[in-house]
Amino acid sequence: MPDDPGAPEAPGASGTLGASDDPGVRAVPVTPAQPVVRRRAARVVLLDPDDRILLLSGAEPSDPSLTWWFTPGGGVEEGETLERAALREVAEETGIHDVRLGPVLWRRHCSFPFDGRRWIQDEWYYLGRTRATAVDTAGQTDLELRTVTGLRWWTCAELAATRETVYPTRLAELLRNLLDAGPPHSPLLLEPENA
Repeated sequence: MPDDPGAPEAPGASGTLGASDDPGVRAVPVTPAQPVVRRRAARVVLLDPDDRILLLSGAEPSDPSLTWWFTPGGGVEEGETLERAALREVAEETGIHDVRLGPVLWRRHCSFPFDGRRWIQDEWYYLGRTRATAVDTAGQTDLELRTVTGLRWWTCAELAATRETVYPTRLAELLRNLLDAGPPHSPLLLEPENA
């Protein structure tokens, strides 16, 4: 992993990148023209007092018709802990500062094209609780301002019924299990997702 988590890397001689040391993670093909960003990311399953989850809607800058929903979170900066990154990202993306961060619920490895680059991420999903439901996007980065198209609180039933793309792809099922059984004793390793 590079010192700068946002620094592009060149693909190996084989034209693939090994995703991580986790078993079952496949190498991802990349093209020489597509810079690669490898990073650790802290994400938050942010729940309000009614157990609704806050999701952001994103769009591909080069094709705004490609949209999806995702949890708040992002890359861990140099010298930053995962917990600090999780809280910083929630504050930047949503304007919500009053968050009680809980345990890591899930871990996921993913790879996807976005904004002209191939992103390869190891993600940690924290449980977060807040009483605040009003959002403010004034703290978003330039990239977020260009690509985040909205924020919404979802009930578990709404999430299970939607036909829109949501990441991680099993989020409705994972949330239902969390609400029914509570946090797992140790983080669940989710299936890798490569787009």
